[in-house]
Amino acid sequence: MIRQIIPYSENSPRNLHHNGLCPSDFERSLSFYRDGIGLSILVDEVFDGDFKTLFGIESNKIRSVLLGDPRYPDTGIIELIQFIDGGKKGANSELNVYFWLSFWVDVNAVIERIGKLGLVRDLRQVEMPGASVATLLDPDGIRVELIPNSIH
Repeated sequence: MIRQIIPYSENSPRNLHHNGLCPSDFERSLSFYRDGIGLSILVDEVFDGDFKTLFGIESNKIRSVLLGDPRYPDTGIIELIQFIDGGKKGANSELNVYFWLSFWVDVNAVIERIGKLGLVRDLRQVEMPGASVATLLDPDGIRVELIPNSIH
C-alpha cells in the first residue's frame, strides 16, 4: 500500500475533534461508550440555543455529553446528544451512509466489559497480520471498530 503524505498548510485541519450521535436510548449508549469502551466523560451539560437553524432539529434545549480521553481533550471525542424538549433527530438523519467509529484499545478487555454490560451485538473478529481486530454494534446499530493498541 502506498500512502501519500499531504504537506501541512495553515488551512489544513489539525484533527477531527468529535463525532456527534443522537442515540435512541441515551443511557444505554452512555454506558456502552463510558463503561464498555472506557471513555471518560469530559463534559455533561444542558445547552439552550437555536438548534433548528444550526442543525435542522426541532429542539431548543439539548443535553450534550462529550466522551474521550482526558489526556487528549482536543481530539477523538464522541458527543452524545439528548433532546430535552422532545425534538427529533437532525435533518440528515435520513441519509443512507455507512458510518463507524474506531478505537485503539485492548480489544479483549473491551469486549469483556461490553459483554458484562449485556451490550454485545453482532461481534465480528478477524485476524490481521500481527493482531486481532473486532467490530460490534453500539445500542443504535452503529458499527464500532476495535483495533489493538499493540499495532498503534
